[in-house]
Amino acid sequence: MKTLVIAEKPSVGRDIGRVLHCQSKGNGNGYLEGSRYLVTWGLGHLVELQAPEGYKPEYREWKMEHLPIMPEQLKTEVIRQTGKQFQTVKALLHRKDVEDVVIATDAGREGELVARWILERAGNQKPCRRLWISSVTDKAIREGFAHLKDAREYENLYRAAVCRAEADWLVGINATRALTCKYNAQLSCGRVQTPTLAMIAGREEEIRRFVPKSYYTLTASGKGMTFTWRDKKSGGSSSFSRERMEQLQRSLAGEKLLVKQVEKKEKRKEAPALYDLTELQREANQRFGFSAKETLNIMQRLYENHKVLTYPRTDSRYLTSDLVGTLHERLEACGVGPYRKLAAALHREKFTAKLSCVDDKKVGDHHAIIPTEQFVDLTHMTNEERKIYDLVVRRFLAVLYPACRYESMTVAATAAGETFTASGTHILEAGWKEVYQGEKDQESIQSPGEEELREQQLPKLQPQDVLQGLTFALKEGKTKPPARFTEATLLSAMENPVKYMETQDKELAKTLGETGGLGTVATRADIIEKLFNSFLLEKKGQEIYLTAKARQLLELVPQDLKKPELTAQWEQKLLKISKGQLKRGEFMSQIRGYTRELIQEIRREEGTFRHENMTNKKCPNCGKRLLAVNGKNAKLLVCQDRECGYRETVSRTTNARCPVCHKRMEMVGKGDDALFVCACGHKERLSKFQERRKKEGAGVSKRDVNAYLKKQQKEAQEPLNNAFAEAFKNLKL
Repeated sequence: MKTLVIAEKPSVGRDIGRVLHCQSKGNGNGYLEGSRYLVTWGLGHLVELQAPEGYKPEYREWKMEHLPIMPEQLKTEVIRQTGKQFQTVKALLHRKDVEDVVIATDAGREGELVARWILERAGNQKPCRRLWISSVTDKAIREGFAHLKDAREYENLYRAAVCRAEADWLVGINATRALTCKYNAQLSCGRVQTPTLAMIAGREEEIRRFVPKSYYTLTASGKGMTFTWRDKKSGGSSSFSRERMEQLQRSLAGEKLLVKQVEKKEKRKEAPALYDLTELQREANQRFGFSAKETLNIMQRLYENHKVLTYPRTDSRYLTSDLVGTLHERLEACGVGPYRKLAAALHREKFTAKLSCVDDKKVGDHHAIIPTEQFVDLTHMTNEERKIYDLVVRRFLAVLYPACRYESMTVAATAAGETFTASGTHILEAGWKEVYQGEKDQESIQSPGEEELREQQLPKLQPQDVLQGLTFALKEGKTKPPARFTEATLLSAMENPVKYMETQDKELAKTLGETGGLGTVATRADIIEKLFNSFLLEKKGQEIYLTAKARQLLELVPQDLKKPELTAQWEQKLLKISKGQLKRGEFMSQIRGYTRELIQEIRREEGTFRHENMTNKKCPNCGKRLLAVNGKNAKLLVCQDRECGYRETVSRTTNARCPVCHKRMEMVGKGDDALFVCACGHKERLSKFQERRKKEGAGVSKRDVNAYLKKQQKEAQEPLNNAFAEAFKNLKL
């Protein structure tokens, strides 16, 4: 008899199959077979909640009178595109020589849902066990199979996952259809994407209302030192009164500084905490300009294909104590190339659970992202993979190094009765900072409050020392508005949206903090991508802007859906369901009532929606006017009729660099007529660009460009990546 193992993706399934000695490829039909095990996989989800038309054919037409769509029991259906793989899994489940099942999908709420829906839809009656691992190295897989758990221990986690999925379906489908039907426009909303838009709108409103004010600072400079004036009453270093500061500057001309106090303190600074996915996405965006989705995709490759990093979709920045015994093996594996000397310095260290990065209480389903015990070959990685791997390895090494020790020196002096201060530092022992020596972007790894480590070097000074020949300089500055969101700062806001809450409910704020805010580490990147692909957001450089469509949507959508509190309330209840403290039926009854209230509110509202991006160009398929939209990396013309679905790419941002200013250029047009255009004004035909690159001896080959053009053409023909794309496709208005 055999055991059937179900993984979430083919790459993980193949890794498990190799460890379990499953050699046969099952005739290429989506599984591997050995003497004791069968290993198969999903392609992510193989089963999803049934579309509305699956309950009643009339739901194919979007009509307000059909709402709310509220089936007594929500059903699942096999995803058409992955139906072949589902049939493979189902056939294996019902093989007579299969006696039990091992669920080996991702260890978490959504991974549980992937497997259970497949098993339920396939009519499984065989006993199940659960594999729960955080990396897919051979060692981790072997240890995981040696400690399999009864799948019944995860029943409540599965119930919570189903509740989350069904609640999002009921609210999302009904509210989206109601808005679309009422305003005759393609509008979608949801409990995560809508509050995210509202946060961006709030920031834009702050910027719009901001009025800059001039402020003034006074410094005394000389002999390689700079002292800053301090207000006696407030202790501040600036004033909004120009007259006062100019008068002060005049009165200080030619004055000497008398040193009153010299204070020295030895301080320690621990290394920054290990990465969770959100922190890694933030830093990759700040340092390399990677989007959240790009970073997640790179991490997935390093986890699944290279097997050199642990599970990426984690919200913890700590390790469990049982991992301490594996640290030397991990150092051995990652101690190659630029990390060899750094890792070698730690080989003789005896690590204990007292390390600052070890805390069992701060680890949920998965620990922080760290290197695995798998040997690393850096030459097999792409440039982008190297960058992400480098971030993780250096952070891992840093937490194992001792704290940075430095001496902080603060000097207080007076001149004409006014107080001036200067501060500086002197590194005594670099500690973990050795890991980052020579790094261009070293500053980005420093934690808040570490600014003093970057201050000036001060000479030896004693009280009563007199400093002469100083220059008193007045500087004017202007207060700055809040910065626009980038993907890095938007991820931070989604992770901790407490300050965007309207209520001051401490319990809800605590829940948002404990559950990771809006969305999860696994879904935030997809949510941001969806907002771009739905043309609700657009980018200018690294900054994110709302589109006119998004601003109108926020005016029309029910207020409740714009608040982070909704997610907090749901997560409180889902957590109780996963712990067996709340019945699934009770939660879903509340969601159904809430959905009915939303529909009534949308019906009552008075408002209009108008396309502000309509062009005079007509769709070649249906004749309706096209909309000009800005995608994340391209400008497009899109048919306003979703049923038509026509779109064409006007221009696309490429990786090709301008020879004048070295910024990325846009490609306008297609084929031989393609033209590279730069913001600085430089223009270059594709043929000329290819000639230039060939002469330079590096870069883009003709094959590369042709591949890029084919990809662009393919993307132009594909439907928009929108969660409601299929539903909108059948929309009749």
